Amino acid sequence: MKILVAGGAGYVGSVLIPRLISRGYNVDVIDLFWFGNHLPKEAKIIRKDIFELKVEDLKKYEQVIFLAGLSNDPMAEYSPAKNFIFNAAAPAFLAYISKRAGAKRFIYASSCSVYGYTVNELYDETKPASSSYPYGISKLQGERAVLQMIDDKFSVIALRKGTVGGYSPRMRFDLVVNTMFKFAVTEKTITVNNPSIWRPILGIQDAATAYIRAIEAHNDISGIFNIASGNYTVGEIGDIVRDAVREYLNINVKLKVKHITDYRNYKVDIEKAEKVLSFHPEDDIKSMVKDLVDNIDKFKDFDNPDYYNIKVFKKIEEKGKGKSK
Repeated sequence: MKILVAGGAGYVGSVLIPRLISRGYNVDVIDLFWFGNHLPKEAKIIRKDIFELKVEDLKKYEQVIFLAGLSNDPMAEYSPAKNFIFNAAAPAFLAYISKRAGAKRFIYASSCSVYGYTVNELYDETKPASSSYPYGISKLQGERAVLQMIDDKFSVIALRKGTVGGYSPRMRFDLVVNTMFKFAVTEKTITVNNPSIWRPILGIQDAATAYIRAIEAHNDISGIFNIASGNYTVGEIGDIVRDAVREYLNINVKLKVKHITDYRNYKVDIEKAEKVLSFHPEDDIKSMVKDLVDNIDKFKDFDNPDYYNIKVFKKIEEKGKGKSK
């Protein structure tokens, strides 16, 4: 099978692509490579904007995966306009031309952020999605757009992923587990801004597995699937990261607990993904920390701006403004 992965050079893609190749898939990656290229040489690289693609470019692909777009709240808040273009319009356009080109399936990287703020209830895919901030709204718009294109010959699967954590060759330290790990190692202190807030957390290997299960699902399967390794309060995440760093690195870490209001609070039910996609997570917070510890020599410079999406995005935006003057 020949697969096109849009945004495949990012944090998740850099783990997913090698696993797809190891399963015998022929994989092309279209990306602007804002964060560099950490992909295996077997992956064909297409350095191009998604909006430059034409129907003819996609005729050779059986499946198309959308991992592109802006990936977190700080980027969305910094440029709401780009956020809605990249997270809503881009997947809609790519799904549209993929369908016209004859692709059989489109897989969209959605987010549990679409749920916004929920009150102590486990949300499945039938619960209302009511995000009120740019990132969550844009992911929901992209999701709704691509799902409209489902028919007997075109499957669409949207994976509402929890916050991802763990090691990737394209490393990030702007995600809750990874961020806590960084400060535990560098400052021996973990700051918990609100211990009562719930988050669905997703190990990066589990994230890659979810995409593989979606790719290999029966052609008749379409729809929305919550994807997480588990639900945790932020306070519990802090406790587990602290204890794991002590166990694996012999560093005594302190917790600094605050009670700052947060506009995101949600925990999700993954039963549908388990029953329909046969997605069975194997990661937990401790295994994510172990993954980071095992690869710590590969990212010793925790302050490298390439590890923080908002820093890279601001640099690109400022450079673009300079050229337009």
